Formats: sequence, C-alpha cells, structure tokens
Amino acid sequence: MLIFVGWTSYASNFTTPRRLGMIYCYNRPCAIYAVEAPQFERKWPKSKSLPLAIKLTDGVSSALLPRFSPDGKILAFLSAKAAVDSGLHNATNSLYCLSWSPQADLASKLQAKEVVPVCLSSRGGFPGIYCGHLISNPWLSDNCTLVFSSIWRSTQVILATNIESGKVFRITPPDSAASWSLLSVQKDLIFAVVSSPVSPPTLMIGHPPNDGSADDFEKLWSWFDVSVPFTKHPDKVDSTLVSRKFEILQVPILCSANRESPSKGSDEPFEAIFVFSPIGNGTHTNEGREKIKQSPLLLVLHGGPHSVSLTNFSRTNAFLLASGFNLLHVNYRGSIGFGEQALQSLAGNVGRQDVEDILTALDLVIGKGYADPNRVAVFGGSHGGFLTSHLIGQAPDRFITGVLRNPVCNLSSMVGVTDIPDWCFVEAYGKDALSTYSEIPSEKDLSVFYQASPIAHAHKVKVPTLFLLGAQDRRVPISNGFQYVQALRARGLEVKVVVFPDDCHPIDRPQSEFETFVNIGTWLKRFF
Repeated sequence: MLIFVGWTSYASNFTTPRRLGMIYCYNRPCAIYAVEAPQFERKWPKSKSLPLAIKLTDGVSSALLPRFSPDGKILAFLSAKAAVDSGLHNATNSLYCLSWSPQADLASKLQAKEVVPVCLSSRGGFPGIYCGHLISNPWLSDNCTLVFSSIWRSTQVILATNIESGKVFRITPPDSAASWSLLSVQKDLIFAVVSSPVSPPTLMIGHPPNDGSADDFEKLWSWFDVSVPFTKHPDKVDSTLVSRKFEILQVPILCSANRESPSKGSDEPFEAIFVFSPIGNGTHTNEGREKIKQSPLLLVLHGGPHSVSLTNFSRTNAFLLASGFNLLHVNYRGSIGFGEQALQSLAGNVGRQDVEDILTALDLVIGKGYADPNRVAVFGGSHGGFLTSHLIGQAPDRFITGVLRNPVCNLSSMVGVTDIPDWCFVEAYGKDALSTYSEIPSEKDLSVFYQASPIAHAHKVKVPTLFLLGAQDRRVPISNGFQYVQALRARGLEVKVVVFPDDCHPIDRPQSEFETFVNIGTWLKRFF
C-alpha cells in the first residue's frame, strides 16, 4: 500500500482555471490518498484495471505530512485548513490522526480525528502549531507521542503531542530564548540543534526523566550539548558574537485617533527581536539593565507577510552585526506563531497595520534609549521589501536609506503577471478575497490594490535606495521593482540597482547571496 499527498491541478478555493504557484503556498487544497502498490517484478496484467487511488481525508480541506506510528496503528498528519479556508498563504496548523489497520476496508470511509485544533489566541501560552516539516520518524517509544519543531511567538521550540489525549507539551527548556530544531528521535532520545542570533548552532541531546513513561514525557526534559570539533569557528567570529546580545521585546498595541481599534485576538502585544552591542565594562543603567551602545540601527523585516523572524542564528545577520549595526527584527501582527486571530488581522490591512506596528516597535527602542532616531535604516525582501518601500514613503524623515530585495511595490501591476495573483486579493481584501477573486480584476480591484501599495506613497520618498532584483523571479517579477525604481529616479533620487540574471525570488544561490550582502554592507557603510 502506498500512502501519499496529492494536490488538485487547480486551486478549488479560488475561482480560476489557471494553476497557481505552489512554493510557500499552504493555501492549496490537498488530501492524503492510498493506492495498492504495484508489483514491479512483473507486468501488470492487461485484464486487470489499474489500482484506483482512494482518498483518506474526506472532509478535511488540507492534509499534509502523513506519518505512521511505529506499531502501524496510527496515521497522523498536519493540516493547513486555516490557510485553505481563508486563502492566506500560511496560517496556523491543526493536527489530525486516523486509526489504521492493514486489514481495514479503505472503500469504507475512515474518520479523521482532530487532535489539536487551530489555536485562535496565544494569550494562554500555547499559540498553536506552526510546523512546515516532520522528520521521518517523529514518534516516542509509547507509539502515541508525536514530536516536532514549531514556532512559538519569536522562537522555535520542540513540542510533543499525545495523539490519544490531545495534550501538547513543550520539551525544550521553557526559559530558553534561543530557537530549537528537531533532527532525530531514537527511542526516547531526541537530537536537536539550538542557536540564537549571537550563538551558532550547537548539537543537543535530550531525554525525559525516570523511565520514559507517558507521564514522564510531560515533565522537564534534560538536555546536554554534544561537542563537535568541526563546528568550531574562527576566533574573530567568536569574539564578534560573544560581544553581542539579544532581547525579545514585548511591543504593546497603541490606539489613537488615527488608528482603528484592534480586532479580537489582535490586541495582544507583538514582539521584536533586538540584537545589540552592550557598552561593556559592566556599565548598567539605574534600573540595573546593561547599557546599550547606540550603534546605527537596521530594521530587518521578514516577508510573507505570514512568516516570522526567529531567534536563531543567521550568518547574513551575523555579517550585519559584525559590520557595526544593531538589528531590530519586528514580528508585526500577521506573523505566524502568535495565534490565528492575530495572524488573520493583517489580511485586508497590509500597508497600514503592519507599517504602524513597525513604527511602534521603532518608537519603543528609541524611547528606551537603545537607538539614535537619526541613525536608522530599513531592509526587507518580498513583503519585507513591500514594507521597506512603504516606510520610506509613509515615514520619509525616519530613515537614512532603504534596502529592498525583490520588493512588492505595486499590487495593481503585479496581479497580472505573478504566479500568485490570489495573494494580491487576499492581502488587499482580507476575508472577502475568496468571493472577490477574478482573473480579470475590475477597476475597483485595481484601485484597491494601488491604494494598498508603496507606489501610492512614492512621491514622498526622500532617501537613497538599493534594489536587489532576481531576473527570473515569477513571484514578484522584476518589472514590479523597476517600476518603483523609475518613479524614484524621475524625482531625482539616488537609486542603485543590482540585478541577478539567474536568480528567482529568494536570491539564495551561494554566490548571489554573498554578492547581495557585500552590496548591502558596502551601501550601508556610506551612510553611517
């Protein structure tokens, strides 16, 4: 028997005959199927019809990553139904299972049981499941406890779920602000990697207390680091990182006459990761906090927008730190890891709510004395580039320069050429997108797209900008960035453009990534 995931040729949640983009798009309906395995040692008899695939997950709009328990009695799988049902490209996951028996009659419908539903709010602690990958054998020895990595606000943790009870518990240290990634499970030993913005990855082994019974799995696990000689870094790298620190800041939602009242679930504080250089020499404030050197501040904005910046190690961010910058990563409302209501609040409000959140986070670090308001730059790619171009237009006096990598600059021109036109409708219209979507956008649609776009504020931009564009990008075609470039140049502003002829949206080929950050570092050094 073969078990596999299948996607329909056309996204049934949007009224379109075209095939929409797949990568990074969890809002495409899919299901788990079973089919009799062919016998390759002999030809399939002509008299016998080919085996039919049987759908196992009727009634669930999304079924991903199926995993059998070691005893073969449980088939667990994740679902992105919140994304499929809303149209958002990413959303909170739910966890399901099927009771399985090799003798089961698959013609009779199996009933999928929801083990962990979509979590609406993170107010109670657990924010929901945000997991894009399951290892091949994610089970502990009791055959019913599933282990996986998941986003928990601005960190990644390792969670375990008892399939029978539905209990979810965190097995990485609750006081750890670093991010953890699951590598392997061997009986009741867990192999993982932990890192932080100022600590490169370290291999760890974890085990439950006592005899590893189901009750013990929920108790505090013990973790030990594994010394791996070849992961040692040059002294210069270690000395640079050891002199930096990071903090997860809680950013309250501000209400004013110019801002709409937050919707239910989106009124909770969001977070920002501040990575900085202390002054050193044990200097502290009157409140006992370590004093922070007011190095130039670089806002680093994630894309998506339903993605997240994590407290893990990034060599490119380490390069920016080593170049003399403090970094502020803002997980504005709409980021994953904070509950479904906060995530859904951004759809229909892009270019407003996310921009306001970023400026609120910037005001917070300036108000704390962590940053000089006259020495701030901003950098982002994709939706992060969308936000960068919005910020230098909507708040033109707050930034020295902007760096944009494959940015979304004009939704009204992007919608006709991108492989994900549904994204334009969902982020501009919100909950009405599924019924509004059309392959022939109306005049009203194009007006809504334009008003949500950075191009609507291009006439207010004052600062020099650096654009990094992938010529093979089908997600945000290069024409979108060039339209904004020409608008800025027409106003006499300085714009530098670097085109990567063989790169698509991520610009992540090794040579291209290297050249990207050399250009970014060189550009920023001009202004600080």
